[in-house]
Amino acid sequence: VPEILQHVMARGIEGRDIFRDMNDREAFLDRLSDLVTKGSVQLLAWCLMPNHFHLLLRTREMSLATLMRRLMTGYAVWHNRRHQRKGHLFQNRYKSIVVEEEPYFLELVRYIHLNPVRGGIVDTLSNLDRYGFSGHSVVMGTEDFGCQDVDWVLGWFGKRKGTARRRYRAFIDKGFDQGVKEEFRGGGVIRSAGGWDQLSLRSEDEREVGDERILGGGEFVQEVLRSRKGRQEKPPSTNVAEILEDISRRLSLSRVQILSGVRTRSISRARREFLLRAHEDAGVSMAALGRLVGSTHSAVRQAVEKARMERGAD
Repeated sequence: VPEILQHVMARGIEGRDIFRDMNDREAFLDRLSDLVTKGSVQLLAWCLMPNHFHLLLRTREMSLATLMRRLMTGYAVWHNRRHQRKGHLFQNRYKSIVVEEEPYFLELVRYIHLNPVRGGIVDTLSNLDRYGFSGHSVVMGTEDFGCQDVDWVLGWFGKRKGTARRRYRAFIDKGFDQGVKEEFRGGGVIRSAGGWDQLSLRSEDEREVGDERILGGGEFVQEVLRSRKGRQEKPPSTNVAEILEDISRRLSLSRVQILSGVRTRSISRARREFLLRAHEDAGVSMAALGRLVGSTHSAVRQAVEKARMERGAD
């Protein structure tokens, strides 16, 4: 959906480095700058780490899928040629989380720009001010990256650039020792509820729409889903709850049993049915389902494939 804030992440395959040296980083940033400019993309925060990167942006003329395909494929080809390697550079595709701007924008800017601190690359705010591979130094004016919309960020802190910059830096400093925040990886309502299973146990009056692809409250999630063109989609969290309740009632099993690691034949089959329907009907990713039932992505995939075979046999 154009004009919506998105937090984008991509990681090297098997956690390997995607940036080996200064030339790698500069080549990636040159490509990013070119695409952001051509596509009228608003780039608000970013950070390059040795084995992954973060972008906080808003797409306009160019879709996110097109932007990321050109960025990642082009860089991977260049990187492999330069380092005389073959095969995939990135771990699967990029991860994108749609973000509700008002409550999360500044927190995400800080979270992304402090990645070098959490990763042990820089140890003081003064060093971060001069670190060339995080958007923080661009906001502070010590580095230049013309495609980054610094004025938009500083506008949240005041009208005068000098004053706004001091307030921005104080805001960053206040979160300097901030650790990893799981909620910034998506599914804001889901995480605050304690996961899909806890969200599904709420009554209809208490239940909010949740979606692992969206960081925001229930009303924002509904608005984003309604904005998607060409698809009429029921809210995924409601679908998951209905699926779980249907299987629980039909097979006389508790919802906790279905989501647990119990391996009796009846419960295992019920769990496989739930995983299949949650994946196909509610659109929940296999990774998210793995976190829900405490299994690996590959184990969930195998369970879903077996459930399809069982459904065909039935």
